[in-house]
Amino acid sequence: MDQADIPALLSRLASDEDAARKMAVFKLQSSINDPAFADVFIASGGLVVLRRLIMTTGGNTLAYSLQSLSRLLEVDMGWDIFEGPNAGELVERVVELIVTNPLVNILRGAMSILVGLVSHSQSTARGGTPRTPGTFGFRALKPAVAVYPQFFELVIMQLQSADHALCANALMLINALIRDAVSNDSGPTLLVSSAKGTVPPGEEWSKFIKKLQDLGLIKAVYNLMQSSSLQDLAHSLLEFQTLTKILLQKWRAVRVDLERPEHRRALKGLHLASAPERRQTNGGLTTLSPTGRPSTAATVVAREEGEKETGGETAAGRKSSRRHNPEKWRRLGFETESPASEFEVAGFLGMMDLTDYVRKNEDGFQKLLLEQSSRPLNERCPVARASLAVTMILYEHFEIEKCDLDDIRNGGYYQLIDGGGKAHDKLFRPLLLQWSRLHTAGLHAFFRMWKATGATRYDFDKVAELVRILIDQVVGQASRSKDVLEVEDELHEYDSGRLRELQMDLLELSFEDQWGSHLFQVREELKHEALQFVKEQRIRCLLQGSWFSKPQPHRSEHSRSESLKPGQEKGSRLYQPWRFAKLSHNRRYLHYADFAEQTAHDPGLEALTEKIDLLSTSSVVSNVSNADDAAAAGENGNQASSSLTSLTKDANSASAAAKSTTKITIYSLSENVAPELASLAAAGKTKEQPILTLHPLNHSLASEWLDGLLMLLNQAPITAETNKLVTLVSDYGLKIRLLNVRAEAVDNGPVPGGGQVPSREGLDEDYYYEI
Repeated sequence: MDQADIPALLSRLASDEDAARKMAVFKLQSSINDPAFADVFIASGGLVVLRRLIMTTGGNTLAYSLQSLSRLLEVDMGWDIFEGPNAGELVERVVELIVTNPLVNILRGAMSILVGLVSHSQSTARGGTPRTPGTFGFRALKPAVAVYPQFFELVIMQLQSADHALCANALMLINALIRDAVSNDSGPTLLVSSAKGTVPPGEEWSKFIKKLQDLGLIKAVYNLMQSSSLQDLAHSLLEFQTLTKILLQKWRAVRVDLERPEHRRALKGLHLASAPERRQTNGGLTTLSPTGRPSTAATVVAREEGEKETGGETAAGRKSSRRHNPEKWRRLGFETESPASEFEVAGFLGMMDLTDYVRKNEDGFQKLLLEQSSRPLNERCPVARASLAVTMILYEHFEIEKCDLDDIRNGGYYQLIDGGGKAHDKLFRPLLLQWSRLHTAGLHAFFRMWKATGATRYDFDKVAELVRILIDQVVGQASRSKDVLEVEDELHEYDSGRLRELQMDLLELSFEDQWGSHLFQVREELKHEALQFVKEQRIRCLLQGSWFSKPQPHRSEHSRSESLKPGQEKGSRLYQPWRFAKLSHNRRYLHYADFAEQTAHDPGLEALTEKIDLLSTSSVVSNVSNADDAAAAGENGNQASSSLTSLTKDANSASAAAKSTTKITIYSLSENVAPELASLAAAGKTKEQPILTLHPLNHSLASEWLDGLLMLLNQAPITAETNKLVTLVSDYGLKIRLLNVRAEAVDNGPVPGGGQVPSREGLDEDYYYEI
């Protein structure tokens, strides 16, 4: 629309005919977001006409009017409409529409206007004129909300609307209210009522957040963040997530101070909930949780206003308590009898998490304390200290400290939002909104790890590290749509042994990054030591001796073997299905003999009539390898086939033993050929001559003997079982060394003020010591 048409437009807007006004305001909403047009419109008195339409019309005319004002505010113009003696009536009218009007197009425009009103800076007006305090921001809504106290409830209800635009506007309004509340310490005092009248300075924002959360805000936003309509609400949800982190920052920044009645009541509630005298106490616990903080679900019986308390007790009560229980607070898991000082790191956030846990699990809390009291002091799990540790683990996991309100305006975030899919899973963390439940589940996991590991008070940091890894593994890898109940179950059921393995892997990776070259050297040394260890173990298996099967020879080979030794008796030439082999004590000779059956006791060297000199052995060849063994053999340049025939389970049966095709063949350059290998030697396929064959009864025995013989010949092992054993031993050695390394062991140079390490520049090795 041309600027020259503005007078005529204003005339139609002021018309008494509804149809003319409707058409005029419809055209206005499409043109008013042009700054040049808007400037002329405002200069021509258009704000007065637009305000009249909002105050008096209804239906589509009202919807178009609200949309026009919203678009005018989007170009940062028209703010004067909210100033002057009648500005409060306009704000109240917009709030009234949100509370009473069911039409979606009207609700969208009304909420959009309030978003601009609350978000607008409290700076000076154009031309340098100071604004009236409370004209914009959170305070501008106070009089209207006082008239319509159900306003916040109805705004939160719109988060469940099927209209995504309305839902987004409602969330934007909530974000604007929270952002303005937390950015001003004075806060909306008139929006929040206190049981004792005036709310202490600096605590109004917390009361207001609690009010919103009691109305179901957290659950509504959590459902939106997990829904499929995330793309339409992405920016608003991301801002809410950021604001949640800002709130956690502020709660942590609040120092626990016993001069504050609320803090004293919280500690008093902890003490009473622990059943200090083993009886049901009269009173309750102040509820303070990140998803509903603070509230008084179970009210602590308050003392007189003038009563001076320390840790929630009077001077007389304190003397009595200390006389009867000198470990009043240490019994709850604090390190000292001054609990307030132990909240220094976690702040008021830590107190809220602890009191929230105790309130929701009071019976379990009492049973846990009773169970711990029966244990030695050194073995008791410090409940309060564990709660504070879990709070800080969650705080660091969600990177709360790194968050700032400006983050939501970062271009990188918008790129991730537009990425969809995996980018959304990375950017949106709906589990953050379930802070209280995650804290409880993490604390229960701490108790479980403490018990499973048999920890003592000196192992507290180690258990905390396990819980940190557990939360990173379960919560950190949870998808956006994963329900919090599933996460709680995983935290409860995660195997401690598996967690320990994960910790070792992460520990090794961290040291790999920092000490790469040194760690490589240590790993090589440990691998060599492990190889020597496994070599000795394999050779000891040979020294102990083992039974092997002996397959039935073919008739031609049997007759040939009979002809090779004509002087033997016929009985000695009968098939004997068992062979026993054993390495001599000097590890030079391999003794063996054949038997008709396995004897009750292994035969000694004197009963083994045959032997071979291992010094004359040239190679050992076998088919005792599966796919993994073949890969290992290829890496080590050794000869091994890739097939492995399943061995018989009935090792005591001669017929079953005869079916075994797994064998180890020992070759030599000498002419002494074993009778059963004569045919192979006669084939002339190799310059080496086979002198002995062994048929192991199982794969483990085959691995022991094959690699044991190879190691005797100073060759590398080739079976996967042996290589796996070498890796296992070396890895355990490395992990044991890493566990013995402390942070203070790292050389960080001289201490401050301790001087500098002298340089060796210009020095050589020409020096001597004078004795």
